[in-house]
Amino acid sequence: MAYSDIKDPSAYFQALTYTGNGTTTNNVTNTGNSNLQPDWVWIKQRSATQDHVFTDSNRDGEVASGTNLVLTSNTSEAEASSTGFGINYATNGINFDAAWAKVNASGQTYVAWQWKVNGGTTSSNTDGTITSTVQANTDAGFNIVTYTGNGSNSNFAHGMGEQPDMVIVKNRDSAANWCVWHKDLTSSYYLQLDTTSSQQTGPWDGLDPNSGVVFVYSGGLVNASGSDYVAYIFKGKQGYSKFGKYFGSGGTGITAPFIYTGFKPAFILHKCSTSGRAWYLYDTKRLGYNGGNGYLQAQDTDAESSNSVLDITSNGFKLRTTSTQMNQSGATFIYMAFAENPFVTSTGIPTTAR
Repeated sequence: MAYSDIKDPSAYFQALTYTGNGTTTNNVTNTGNSNLQPDWVWIKQRSATQDHVFTDSNRDGEVASGTNLVLTSNTSEAEASSTGFGINYATNGINFDAAWAKVNASGQTYVAWQWKVNGGTTSSNTDGTITSTVQANTDAGFNIVTYTGNGSNSNFAHGMGEQPDMVIVKNRDSAANWCVWHKDLTSSYYLQLDTTSSQQTGPWDGLDPNSGVVFVYSGGLVNASGSDYVAYIFKGKQGYSKFGKYFGSGGTGITAPFIYTGFKPAFILHKCSTSGRAWYLYDTKRLGYNGGNGYLQAQDTDAESSNSVLDITSNGFKLRTTSTQMNQSGATFIYMAFAENPFVTSTGIPTTAR
């Protein structure tokens, strides 16, 4: 049984849907069992073509209140400073103070995926050859790290205390691809969050992360001299989060892959690592029922698709398509998933299917 010490996953992750009002005040509130003030917010407009928006409390702590430092997963663009608008982290949700189309256009629908770390509280870590600034939540297995590159083969401390399962790094100062390391890629390879490319030789100095540091080579993707970077560091926690792989079958029904996570997923991101395929995003808030689980794609601006290609169950997810994008025969797919409910909590109470 996949018992979990995290009795309420909504204390650490929540998905939220809302409608923009095109005004200077739009306060949206999370609906989970626990209040959640987010530290990493990923927003995508559902109803029309628009960029993804990434903000986090590490980077926003560097600028004046009401200003955000924004990255977009669908481009390689450098970080942009928001002028004239703010995405403010409330005690249980998000407050928008402008009619910015990417997050608050009148009548448009949105989804906001939110993770809690440590309320923006960071510490300096000198365990690596590059000093890093770490905001840590090792209980939930998610840290946000910022650092400045030195242009030499080096490493930076991630603060997790154990080997991560997934690392996402972005150069904030220059146009450069997003770099994704995942434990189920070929050793020291990477994927690009902003493209459909398959895995390739990575910028990790030929080494996978260990329990203390992430290794980086001297290139601009992860370690240009004087450039600032952000890294999102993940470690799976039983009953709350899972990082793994599955193999496509090309079949449907009982021959289609079932991926066991040990909990009912609230959020799923997956991609084929061995072929050029899209990054697919699902959650239980946008439609919330099997047969209607529409997807978004991390590497493009497309509106939400109404095509349902998987079912979310009480203990994982089941592919229901023969598409090579999600179920190519013999291909390897990597994923990350976060829980709506653990399959069985530490009190022994099971969850239910949808």
